Amino acid sequence: MEFSSDAVAVIGFVVLFGLMLLRVPVGMAMGLVGVSGFGYLVGGGPALKMVGQTSMRIVTDYTFGVIPMFLLMGAIASRTGMSRELFQAANRFVGHLRGGLGIATIAACAGFAAISGSSVATAATFSTVAYPEMRRFGYPKSFATGVIAAGGTLGAMFPPSIVLAVYGLITQQDIGKLFIAGILPGLLAVSMYMVTIAVIGAARPGWLPAARVASWQERYQAIKDVWAPLLLFVFVIGGLYGGLFTPTEAGGMGAGGAALISLARGRLSRADLLASLLQATRTAAAVFTVLIGAILFGYFLTVTQTPQKVTEFITGLGLSPLGALVLIMLMYLVLGCLMDAMAMVILTVPIIFPAVTALGFDPIWFGVIIVMTVELGLIHPPVGMNVFVIKTVVQDVSFSTIFYGVIPFVLTDIVRLAILIAFPAIATWLPGRM
Repeated sequence: MEFSSDAVAVIGFVVLFGLMLLRVPVGMAMGLVGVSGFGYLVGGGPALKMVGQTSMRIVTDYTFGVIPMFLLMGAIASRTGMSRELFQAANRFVGHLRGGLGIATIAACAGFAAISGSSVATAATFSTVAYPEMRRFGYPKSFATGVIAAGGTLGAMFPPSIVLAVYGLITQQDIGKLFIAGILPGLLAVSMYMVTIAVIGAARPGWLPAARVASWQERYQAIKDVWAPLLLFVFVIGGLYGGLFTPTEAGGMGAGGAALISLARGRLSRADLLASLLQATRTAAAVFTVLIGAILFGYFLTVTQTPQKVTEFITGLGLSPLGALVLIMLMYLVLGCLMDAMAMVILTVPIIFPAVTALGFDPIWFGVIIVMTVELGLIHPPVGMNVFVIKTVVQDVSFSTIFYGVIPFVLTDIVRLAILIAFPAIATWLPGRM
């Protein structure tokens, strides 16, 4: 019995989601379905040849080196205590305000996100750094974990965002411009999260206590302690924005810079360096496995002409470009309940991107929109990857408690998404000046 290409595509998606529900790693699931479907339609020989060529091309491509380099930079920064210094510095300046420890956590998450590029790493780090401090001052568990979950999502927005880098690799967009495009939306996110905390503090005055006012001497000392992450960020992003580095070179310079700064401060032992290399290698291997599986699945989609058919379907609905965009965003919100951020981007962007360009949207702006929607998926129920990470680190809270604390920040994210759709220049202005 012969199946049409449309039927094979539908069967492929059903099998793919079935494998993911059975907890098969998403990269393996996409690769298996992609190779099997391609082999059925084109032939077993070309399918097996495609596996070898694709795997070798991904792991040896110079452009893809941006991922392990930035992961190594983040691993060294985390290992050498930069996250704790950022939190302590922010706490010295705003800890005395009502909800000040929450505001300090958001500020420190933003700073750490700018040198780690990973939402999960940011959430895990501040679960150990900020949560005990907030609990010591009597902050409710729901608020403390909700702030950390929301702050962790900033890792997906600020450069060097690994999700933005993967989006750029898939869509052949300039990764440097994507990184720069994330800065203003990231600052908007930080500002809106802080305003949300201030509103919660005003609405429930007895809920969020204030810490003591730090002396100016303590504040000055705290500023002296954060020179390292600040220098690293300015060096990497300044070089990228000024055209001194390509994104891959910026990753290498960032990893080297983080190691040299940590060595100069006497904080990077041989064991720390080995542990950072091992952590970065493991994470990069996981990302590359998903990328290889996604590209194999992409060949299968190309043979079945799924992207073209999805484009025809969306443009044929008779919706305005804004209406079609809202439909796509709703799809991402639903998918956010089912899979993690990286899998969502890698699986859907090859299918959706042709429709987005056909509707006339700027691909750099759409990349930021995608990442913001992915951020929302990291914290909204019933999955919320950041929530699972926090639960793993902080044993004395329930999932329902964390989700309760996250609700105000989910609403804030929805408003922020609407603002960026209404004012795309927030994302496109800085890249346009490169």
